[in-house]
Amino acid sequence: MSTRCFCRSLQKLFLRGQATRVARLCNSLVISDEKRQCVNNFSQRSHSCGEFRPSHSGEEVKICGWVQYKRLMFLIVRDWSGTVQVLLPESMLGVLKDLPFESVVEITGTVHARKDGEINQEMQTGEIEIQAKSIKVLNFCQEKLPINLNVNADETNEMQRMKYRYLDLRSEQLQFNLRLRSVMVMKMREFLHSYGFVDVDTPTLFRRTPGGAREFLVPSNYPGRFYSLPQSPQQFKQLLMVGGMDRYFQIAKCYRDEGSKPDRQPEFTQVDIELSFTTQEDVRNLIENMILQSWPSFKEQITLPFPSMTYHEAMVQYGCDKPDTRYNMKLHTVDDLMLDCGIQKIEDNMKRAGAHCVALVVPQGSMFSRKEIENLHIDQKFIFVKIGKSGEFKANTNKFKSNTMQRLSSELKVQEGDLMIIVCGEGYVPYEVSGKIRTKAASLLEAKGVKFIPDNQFNFLWIVDFPLFLPAESGEGLESAHHPFTAPHPEDEKYLKTDPLEIRSQHYDLVLNGAEIGGGSIRIHDADTQRYVFENILQEDAGQLQHLIDALSYGCPPHGGIALGLERMLAVICGANSIRDVIAFPKTVEGRDSMSGAPTEISEDELAKYHIQVAPRKTTEE
Repeated sequence: MSTRCFCRSLQKLFLRGQATRVARLCNSLVISDEKRQCVNNFSQRSHSCGEFRPSHSGEEVKICGWVQYKRLMFLIVRDWSGTVQVLLPESMLGVLKDLPFESVVEITGTVHARKDGEINQEMQTGEIEIQAKSIKVLNFCQEKLPINLNVNADETNEMQRMKYRYLDLRSEQLQFNLRLRSVMVMKMREFLHSYGFVDVDTPTLFRRTPGGAREFLVPSNYPGRFYSLPQSPQQFKQLLMVGGMDRYFQIAKCYRDEGSKPDRQPEFTQVDIELSFTTQEDVRNLIENMILQSWPSFKEQITLPFPSMTYHEAMVQYGCDKPDTRYNMKLHTVDDLMLDCGIQKIEDNMKRAGAHCVALVVPQGSMFSRKEIENLHIDQKFIFVKIGKSGEFKANTNKFKSNTMQRLSSELKVQEGDLMIIVCGEGYVPYEVSGKIRTKAASLLEAKGVKFIPDNQFNFLWIVDFPLFLPAESGEGLESAHHPFTAPHPEDEKYLKTDPLEIRSQHYDLVLNGAEIGGGSIRIHDADTQRYVFENILQEDAGQLQHLIDALSYGCPPHGGIALGLERMLAVICGANSIRDVIAFPKTVEGRDSMSGAPTEISEDELAKYHIQVAPRKTTEE
């Protein structure tokens, strides 16, 4: 049976049905003879555990799997597809007595339909059982497992799960997540191949790239010289466009030595795409159709086109550039209403250029305690007003004029039980603070039992017209808002040599339920412009990228592309708390491998081969 047949079988198995748990999803499938042959070819078994139905009655079968449960004269055997009950004759009960849970067995027997009173509605194979004729223990499991496979992952210590990841992988949810990942990647590949994209592997040993995230260094046999693991295949895919490849994609491994965040890993996978003679509208249309093609059928279906919003609109309406639009709670600029609010500090601040007052209304937010409200943002003070019965106001300051509160409540259409929050500051700061409060308030409402964020709803959103450059975090000069290869917006190219901060970029981000799952841009394809950006605006040594600048000067076509964060997208689709739950062998938040102990120390003899000396650790006294 061909690999294509095998993949299609898995695709059909995992993209059907409405169940949310993997066992119910797999067990609800009636597998045809053709599919069964595909899934069970090249193995010793005749069937998978979760596929049996009354139609199999009378068949001689062989199954292989793990012992999930045993009692008296029967046991439950599990594999990736689900579970099945096996009834043992008295002659085999001795094997059952000394058989630990999670031992691996091979069983042959006959499928029998259960009597009406014996049907187990909790099992998708509950209408049948297998009467065993032989049982072979392929491997015994230790009596005590270090993690409990029968409880929800949230109830198990994550560090233990990471240390014994090979056991954790047997869990229903991880089996589901990883198989869904496989199917979605396969469908993305098929889609891209159908439109003429070429799958090209690019090197993972490269040179250091100026700017961007910190990179992992790899020692070489040349004293004092190091490779760098690439943050992305960015330069290579642009060079492929110079080389006339026209349409490229890769399921690419990327590496970034970044800090500890739930949505980041030191190594991760992205769906990397680049094409020549395109526009950002073309790229967005391509990605929308690819996602539609690979979208799981058992999830709420998505519609095209995805809505779009400028960076400025996102900031002033939601306070961030990756808003979760599943719920409303938009921000409101209330500058005019706060000019005479009774709070002198705010009135004085509003006289400054660029100052703003931003308000948002938290529905039913009056149920929050004062401490809970203050904890919505602990780094900046803000005004809050609870709306009580008959519309009376209860503010956290007695200086707030009642007529201002009345005008605000009228403007914002507040209702009894709502909570008004007002943040003041300069530039985007009050919007960013309000955006963080918005997100935390929504989570707090959910924690208190208020159904505020819809389940199983997927809101895609494009964010466009980002600034091309930003003031550097160091306080000196400018830095790229995304990366230095992004082309300026055609309407703003005139500012390149006079006012770079006024330039919008041709960058676009794709957001899903408040998570940035992808980003791309139209690239600079002119050597002179690229050199000017490096040397004159970013004050970088263009010599480090001379190979790319040279390539652009040899007839580089206009081109653009995008990279989708595969794990981030899957985490949202699967409802996972972290991208670690959609990766087979992830690192911890600190970037360590709990299972193997990596990174590990290297002996001085090994280090000497690479001409490396490790500086001694500094003590606290030093």
